[in-house]
Amino acid sequence: MNHPVQMFDYHSWATQTLLGRIKELPSSVLQQEVNTSFPTIGEAFAHIYTVDKCWLQVLRGVSMPQALEECLPLQQETLHYSVEEFAKVFAELAEEYRAWFRSQDDLEQTIVLENPYAGTRSTRLSEIVLQTVNHGTYHRGNISTMLRQLGYASTMTEYALFWYHTPIATDHNSRI
Repeated sequence: MNHPVQMFDYHSWATQTLLGRIKELPSSVLQQEVNTSFPTIGEAFAHIYTVDKCWLQVLRGVSMPQALEECLPLQQETLHYSVEEFAKVFAELAEEYRAWFRSQDDLEQTIVLENPYAGTRSTRLSEIVLQTVNHGTYHRGNISTMLRQLGYASTMTEYALFWYHTPIATDHNSRI
């Protein structure tokens, strides 16, 4: 089993699960303002999408400063997406990640990451994947809190629940 790939599959599942819950609510919920880490749920999803796209660029070999320059405009472009549009772009991005995974022989390969916010360090590709997953988990938690502030229940997206909603894979390629 390839744990970074499984964790990415979890990330994709959890995002789609949360979007599925939001589809059940009035469409206005994405743009309702709340007093929290993001002004709206739509902005939180736009942020997750933008950062996921940026990290994929880094995984593909683009420098982080260049990836940020290319991807940051996506946040403004996606701010007012509908739930269906978010579900579609996240699904497409997940397929891009899966294609990248299929092209990799060694997720433990080390690269030099030049993070303009934190400095330069060596890191493994697998760590970048786990960072992407962790970032999404953090912000899905923000979105769950935002839903509660707006008077709606959220939905569970825990990793342990993912275990019971996905088929058991026997090797790296069977899941992607």
